[in-house]
Amino acid sequence: MSDHTIKATSRNVEGKGASRRLRRSASIPAIVYGGNAEPQPIQLDHEKIWLAQQNEWFYSSILNLDIDGQVQSVLLRDMQRHPFKQIIMHLDFQRVNANETLRAKVPLHFLNQDTSPAGRSAEVVVTHELNEVEVTCLPRDLPEFIEVDLSALKVGDIVHLSQLKLPAGVEIPELKLGKEHDVAVVIAKHGRVEAAASDEGAAEDDQQ
Repeated sequence: MSDHTIKATSRNVEGKGASRRLRRSASIPAIVYGGNAEPQPIQLDHEKIWLAQQNEWFYSSILNLDIDGQVQSVLLRDMQRHPFKQIIMHLDFQRVNANETLRAKVPLHFLNQDTSPAGRSAEVVVTHELNEVEVTCLPRDLPEFIEVDLSALKVGDIVHLSQLKLPAGVEIPELKLGKEHDVAVVIAKHGRVEAAASDEGAAEDDQQ
């Protein structure tokens, strides 16, 4: 697990007016909650966070939140953005207990698709049904991403949730809910079949 440190400063003044003043000074109002401590209002440097949030790890990794020199382990739980400006309006962080199982969404990294039998065929359409998956694990076991090796993928193949290779200590809670929750992650379809189905649908619409 990589070391990702985010620096922050505590703040005492709350409310919409105080938050607006923070944003005008290129800072982001935020809150840290959870664990055995009270929620703590903080502020962060907008430019540094804007750069950090362009990285995948910002959303799926345990962050070391340095508040006035005191470091807490946290996960990003919510980010509010301005509807059209490149401005982060607010952040929510949840404290993480090293000895308690957590639930988090982890991105999927698809490998070797272009060199697979399906990927090399111009007649095959490969779709990624999921780009992330929710997992449960201890904080120390949380992966930044999960690799999905598609080197053997061929037309007609479906990669299901249960086929993902998970790191030690990591589970997918969805799979405990029954076989119907073992959803498709990747599907390799024949493009001509898909096109023919679309043409048939269009023809039926014309006849109605």
